[in-house]
Amino acid sequence: MTDRAGEDRPPSRIDAVAEAVALIGGVLLIALATMVVVSVTLRSDLVGAAGVPGDFELVQMATAIAAFCFLPLCQLRRGNIFVDTFTLRLPQRWRDSIDALWDGVYGLAMALIAWRLGVGARSALASGENTMVLQLPSYLPIALCAVLAGFVSLAAFVSASRLMRQPR
Repeated sequence: MTDRAGEDRPPSRIDAVAEAVALIGGVLLIALATMVVVSVTLRSDLVGAAGVPGDFELVQMATAIAAFCFLPLCQLRRGNIFVDTFTLRLPQRWRDSIDALWDGVYGLAMALIAWRLGVGARSALASGENTMVLQLPSYLPIALCAVLAGFVSLAAFVSASRLMRQPR
């Protein structure tokens, strides 16, 4: 891994986990795209068959999960959008401090999202809610997104810590 100053540092455990989770998200999206192609092809005039049952449900659930899979690595690699129009002329130490502050805010926001997703998963489990076509339990993807949102929160706090500990 290379930090902001261009210095190489060994990847930490959280970096390795974030990379693995992002790879899982990529594999999930490839599988999802393949399933959509198959479903659309089956519905075409050429084949005239029914598509993949519940394809829209699978797309909804898998897309949400995949999006949360990519966020931790994006955060740790400093790949989120930066709006530094007003801070470009500040010393690097100040910019790092401001970025660390906003990483902390992002971490708190993602912790809130993780908590509320967890509450939603518990509610879906308690009510026995299932998807309409496939009758899959609704709590599973919600709970998985809650865990992943918690990981995003952790990644944001780690990136804030790294910014504050950077040598000046």
